[in-house]
Amino acid sequence: MVRASLAALFLAGVSANAFAAAPATSAAIATGLVAHRAVYDLELKDASERSGISGMSGRMVYEFKGNYCTGFTTSFRFVTQIDTGDAVRVSDQQTKTFEDLKDRKFTFDTKSFTDDQLDKEVNGAAEDQAEGVKVDLKQPASKELQLAASRFPTEHMLDVIQNAKAGNRLFEARVFDGSDDGDKALVTTTVVGKPVTPATDEADSGNAGVFSKTAFWPVTISYFNENTKTDALPVYRMSFKLYENGITRDLTMDYGDFVLSGKLSKLELIDAKTAACK
Repeated sequence: MVRASLAALFLAGVSANAFAAAPATSAAIATGLVAHRAVYDLELKDASERSGISGMSGRMVYEFKGNYCTGFTTSFRFVTQIDTGDAVRVSDQQTKTFEDLKDRKFTFDTKSFTDDQLDKEVNGAAEDQAEGVKVDLKQPASKELQLAASRFPTEHMLDVIQNAKAGNRLFEARVFDGSDDGDKALVTTTVVGKPVTPATDEADSGNAGVFSKTAFWPVTISYFNENTKTDALPVYRMSFKLYENGITRDLTMDYGDFVLSGKLSKLELIDAKTAACK
């Protein structure tokens, strides 16, 4: 989620070696998030010879439910058909997470399949503590980890929205989302553009339903491994259009050797009950 330096995008007064202070999670902003199910059609945008990929297509289904008081559940399925020229295989990643913003707890479970055969399972739980993030990993190996202070995924999304609303165009954060082997956090650099009103000829703007005419922020998030050099390339980079309610569309996912685009093909709002915080 290509590999261009972001140094020129740093704002005056922002150090490339320092993390911008992460804003406290705002219950008001969290309340504005909309429970929804979004379907994205995926296609190969670019691939290097090194990738060994001659074609790729697929679909991503993202479901987000919950509220600030009871926590947020995210279900995510990412299915792609990959053509290497010699063979075609189907990759299927299924992830479910739960995030408690109030108590700063996070659980994650990811299963990865190739041609219907389970390749890998990663699951565990994480909790924010005074000394950092404690991870209790169950799969692929049972172990406890102590990581540096990090944001969890919904928290980070709220940080993006909060910074966008405040006009802060660039900020950094350390994020733990349980991906890969669930044993590390990634350093992120987020660039937020000025709000834009959708153009009528945008490919997937009409599929945003009642939000098709609503302004969005163009966002790019680059993910880096810890302790990399300041000029290191991101391991993943993702660009998308973000609405204030947390809905996204027009995705570009840059993995380095190949790039995928994702167009919103269907959006369904989920009728969610609002629970009062106790």
